[in-house]
Amino acid sequence: MKFDVCVPILGFEDVKQVVLEKIDDIFMRMKSVDKEHISFTLIDPFALREYDFEVPANTKKLLEIDKNSNLIILNIMLIQTPIENSVINFIGPMIFNTDNNRAAQVIVSDSTEYGVAEKISDFLKK
Repeated sequence: MKFDVCVPILGFEDVKQVVLEKIDDIFMRMKSVDKEHISFTLIDPFALREYDFEVPANTKKLLEIDKNSNLIILNIMLIQTPIENSVINFIGPMIFNTDNNRAAQVIVSDSTEYGVAEKISDFLKK
């Protein structure tokens, strides 16, 4: 699926369109349409933890989100070896509206509950 980026990805403000590809039930890959060297591994946060945040009103408007919108919420993950050392950015989720193919990154600033670089090993069953 191809998405127009309505709110820039921090550090990648020149990325205007991305393609979202499913890897498996938990992981997806997001690639820039115009800059082939830019891609991100994304993870479904709900597979790991309880995760809740408020989408700012201006982002809701840009993405045309309403109560019936079909959304995909994913978090950027920095892959490490071994995989247990990989880190997830929970304060900068990506929101994808599959109804109109628009995407945005939201910054969850009012929460100390989530971190910018939480190890995936913290969420794996031991």
